[in-house]
Amino acid sequence: MDIPLAAVAKEIAGAATWGGLTGFQWAIMGAAIAFIGGGMGSAIGITYVSSVASGILVEDPEKFGSLLPLIAIPGTQGIYGLITAILVTFFFNLDKLSGHSGMLVFFACLPVGFVCCVSAIFQGLTAAGASGMVARRTEELGKAMVLPALVETYAVFALVLTIYLFTRIPK
Repeated sequence: MDIPLAAVAKEIAGAATWGGLTGFQWAIMGAAIAFIGGGMGSAIGITYVSSVASGILVEDPEKFGSLLPLIAIPGTQGIYGLITAILVTFFFNLDKLSGHSGMLVFFACLPVGFVCCVSAIFQGLTAAGASGMVARRTEELGKAMVLPALVETYAVFALVLTIYLFTRIPK
């Protein structure tokens, strides 16, 4: 039985991939999902709290400094997505990453991509509610910050899990 040389070359090239993608492609796709999820959720969350804060600031512009932390806090998930995307390049030699390991990198990025997207949105909603507290009593900013900070916990857990999973992937 004659096996054409082109078929053998194709089979060898296919062995370096997983699901048709190279390790580099899988890893970059995971990094992109982490960044996009965190950034998208942060943009939505900041929009929610900003629309409430804008109404408060129309009535009392002096509250800007007190409201700024509440406006900014949903943006942290975008930072976690960026950190994850950058860590992909630090943890792994992408040019030599096997298809299987690249797919594991992809799956390790999913906690940040999905949890940060959802938590940033809900953190924005929580911060919007806390803004009403600051509107009435500026001195209660510390208590108001605790509410969205509780939502932040799960984004931090997602980042920690992703970093831990990175340490378990064969390089």
